Amino acid sequence: MPSRNRPHAPRRKEQAKEHQTLETEESATSAETEHGTLPEIVQEHPEDAPRGWAEVQEKLAAAAGLSVLLVDGRQPPALVASNNNSICHAFQSSLEYVSLCDPYCGDAHRRALSAGSTVQYKCHAGLQCFTMPVQIGRQQNLAAIGGRAFVSAADYRLLVDRFRAGELNDLLGSKPFENVIFAEPQKLEQLSERLQKAARHFASDVQSQTIRTGGRSDRLHDEAPVRTGSSSDRPAGDDTKSGPSEPAPIARNKHTPDLQLEVDRLRGELEHRSQLAESLQRFLVRISSRDPDKTYTAIMRHTKDLLEADRASLMVFDESSSEISLKASAGLATTAAEVSPTRLGEGISGRVLESGKPLVVENRERAGITPAPLERDYRTKSFISYPITLSGRKIGVLNVTDKTSGGTFDDVDLSLLEIIGPQIAVAMERAEWQERATEFQLMSITDPLTGLLNRRYLEERLTEELNRSQRYNYSMSCLMIDIDDFKSYNDRNGHQAGDTALKITAHALKATLRSADVACRYGGEEFCILLPQTSLSEAGVIAERMRQRVTETDYPYGKSQPLGTVSVSIGVSTFAKHIDTAEKVIAAADRALYSAKSRGKNRIEFYVDNLSSWLAAR
Repeated sequence: MPSRNRPHAPRRKEQAKEHQTLETEESATSAETEHGTLPEIVQEHPEDAPRGWAEVQEKLAAAAGLSVLLVDGRQPPALVASNNNSICHAFQSSLEYVSLCDPYCGDAHRRALSAGSTVQYKCHAGLQCFTMPVQIGRQQNLAAIGGRAFVSAADYRLLVDRFRAGELNDLLGSKPFENVIFAEPQKLEQLSERLQKAARHFASDVQSQTIRTGGRSDRLHDEAPVRTGSSSDRPAGDDTKSGPSEPAPIARNKHTPDLQLEVDRLRGELEHRSQLAESLQRFLVRISSRDPDKTYTAIMRHTKDLLEADRASLMVFDESSSEISLKASAGLATTAAEVSPTRLGEGISGRVLESGKPLVVENRERAGITPAPLERDYRTKSFISYPITLSGRKIGVLNVTDKTSGGTFDDVDLSLLEIIGPQIAVAMERAEWQERATEFQLMSITDPLTGLLNRRYLEERLTEELNRSQRYNYSMSCLMIDIDDFKSYNDRNGHQAGDTALKITAHALKATLRSADVACRYGGEEFCILLPQTSLSEAGVIAERMRQRVTETDYPYGKSQPLGTVSVSIGVSTFAKHIDTAEKVIAAADRALYSAKSRGKNRIEFYVDNLSSWLAAR
């Protein structure tokens, strides 16, 4: 696997590093072959950074709540990466996706040195960043990358939609949402100024220490000087007069008082920012549940806590009826059953969802809004009504009221909702699908005659298995099965005998399957079997087992059939490059079944794009 070239001047230990990189890539390639996992690109090599700078950078990044990277060429890798945004780490550690970052952070070093000043930019992921040249000690060929933060909820929504649509599914294993960073634009400007100041003070430290050591500044980049010549260290009887006193050892990472005060001042913001960041980053995990009702309740509870509100309500939009109904509430005097649904465009929630624009009200009376019914017993007149949407689709409305402090809601509260809005939308969509699955079960996803799953369930499950096969490169096969000459059996022996034959056949097919396989009645005398993680050759073995089982099973009127027994014909297809949708998989198996029928019945046929590939698989 080729290494990523870094077109800048050779650095200390570069040859050793390149040798190590090749060894790492060789071992990573071996691991990829053995375990099916992709190697990751190294993100930093701090041993080449100016000695003592890493600690300064870590403190600045932590206090600002933003990412900071020191680079000396194309990136990755950086010299030092502090508080890196997990989204950036996911992209830049992936051989497949790192090229998306190359025109942005990858080229940041060149852009900073060419401009000679700070350059602002927004990357392909929607993250706001800046790059700037910095001089640290005697090293001038350096640049800093800072920020890597979402400054707009819309940008965050767009990235979430890319993951949701499957475009970036391969990155999910690298935990891209583990450390997502949000910030206001001015915070990036402040960080830029603090970085420059920190670099200047760090350079002053180096210069003053160089003077004290008689110009031996190179020692700062290698090892701390050793103090020599103390009387206790000299051999007994040594009368040598000591010359000028030796300099005291230089303490590593010693900052000037001004820089230390700056770091201490910034550190005061850290605790509050850390708590808020952790709350936001884990929000989606906390509000997601397999039980839809628990998901809705969790959304209420955590949103209420985050915005320091006493009351909250969540309303869900029904596209079929164009109505909004209360799904869950926290702190309200009324229950969901007591609140009638409202039409889209009617009432506050209906108008907010229709417009797609949130409503922040400081005082509902001054805003000309009709007072709430007395039985609601609201303590304040301030509230927020926020529309929940995902990729333009209307999902519901979130309402919060009654600040715990008795104060009013403002744009700061709205900005928090803007941040968690996409996560709420994703959780609500999951809950909606879970509710729909429950409805499917209530409507019965099984065929009442044979007890097998029905065609409706098959179509849903087949799409899921295809997505899983595409994502993880699994095999997946499908069998289409038809009872031979069933019409004559049914006509000759009656419909009740035909129903019995269908039941017997279903039992015979199911008896040969594994626990992960899915057996469905497709319609009439046709059955469909879904075989997850099963190759074409393995599917052939299972199909032959089914065919034999049916022919060996006793049917009430089996001997009257043209072949002297009830038999089945089977068509087999498998997930492949050109067979990659549910419709294509079933169509391919159906075509193979037609071939089995036309070639004499009671047999198995395979649909393959290339006969040689099938022979090789056998």
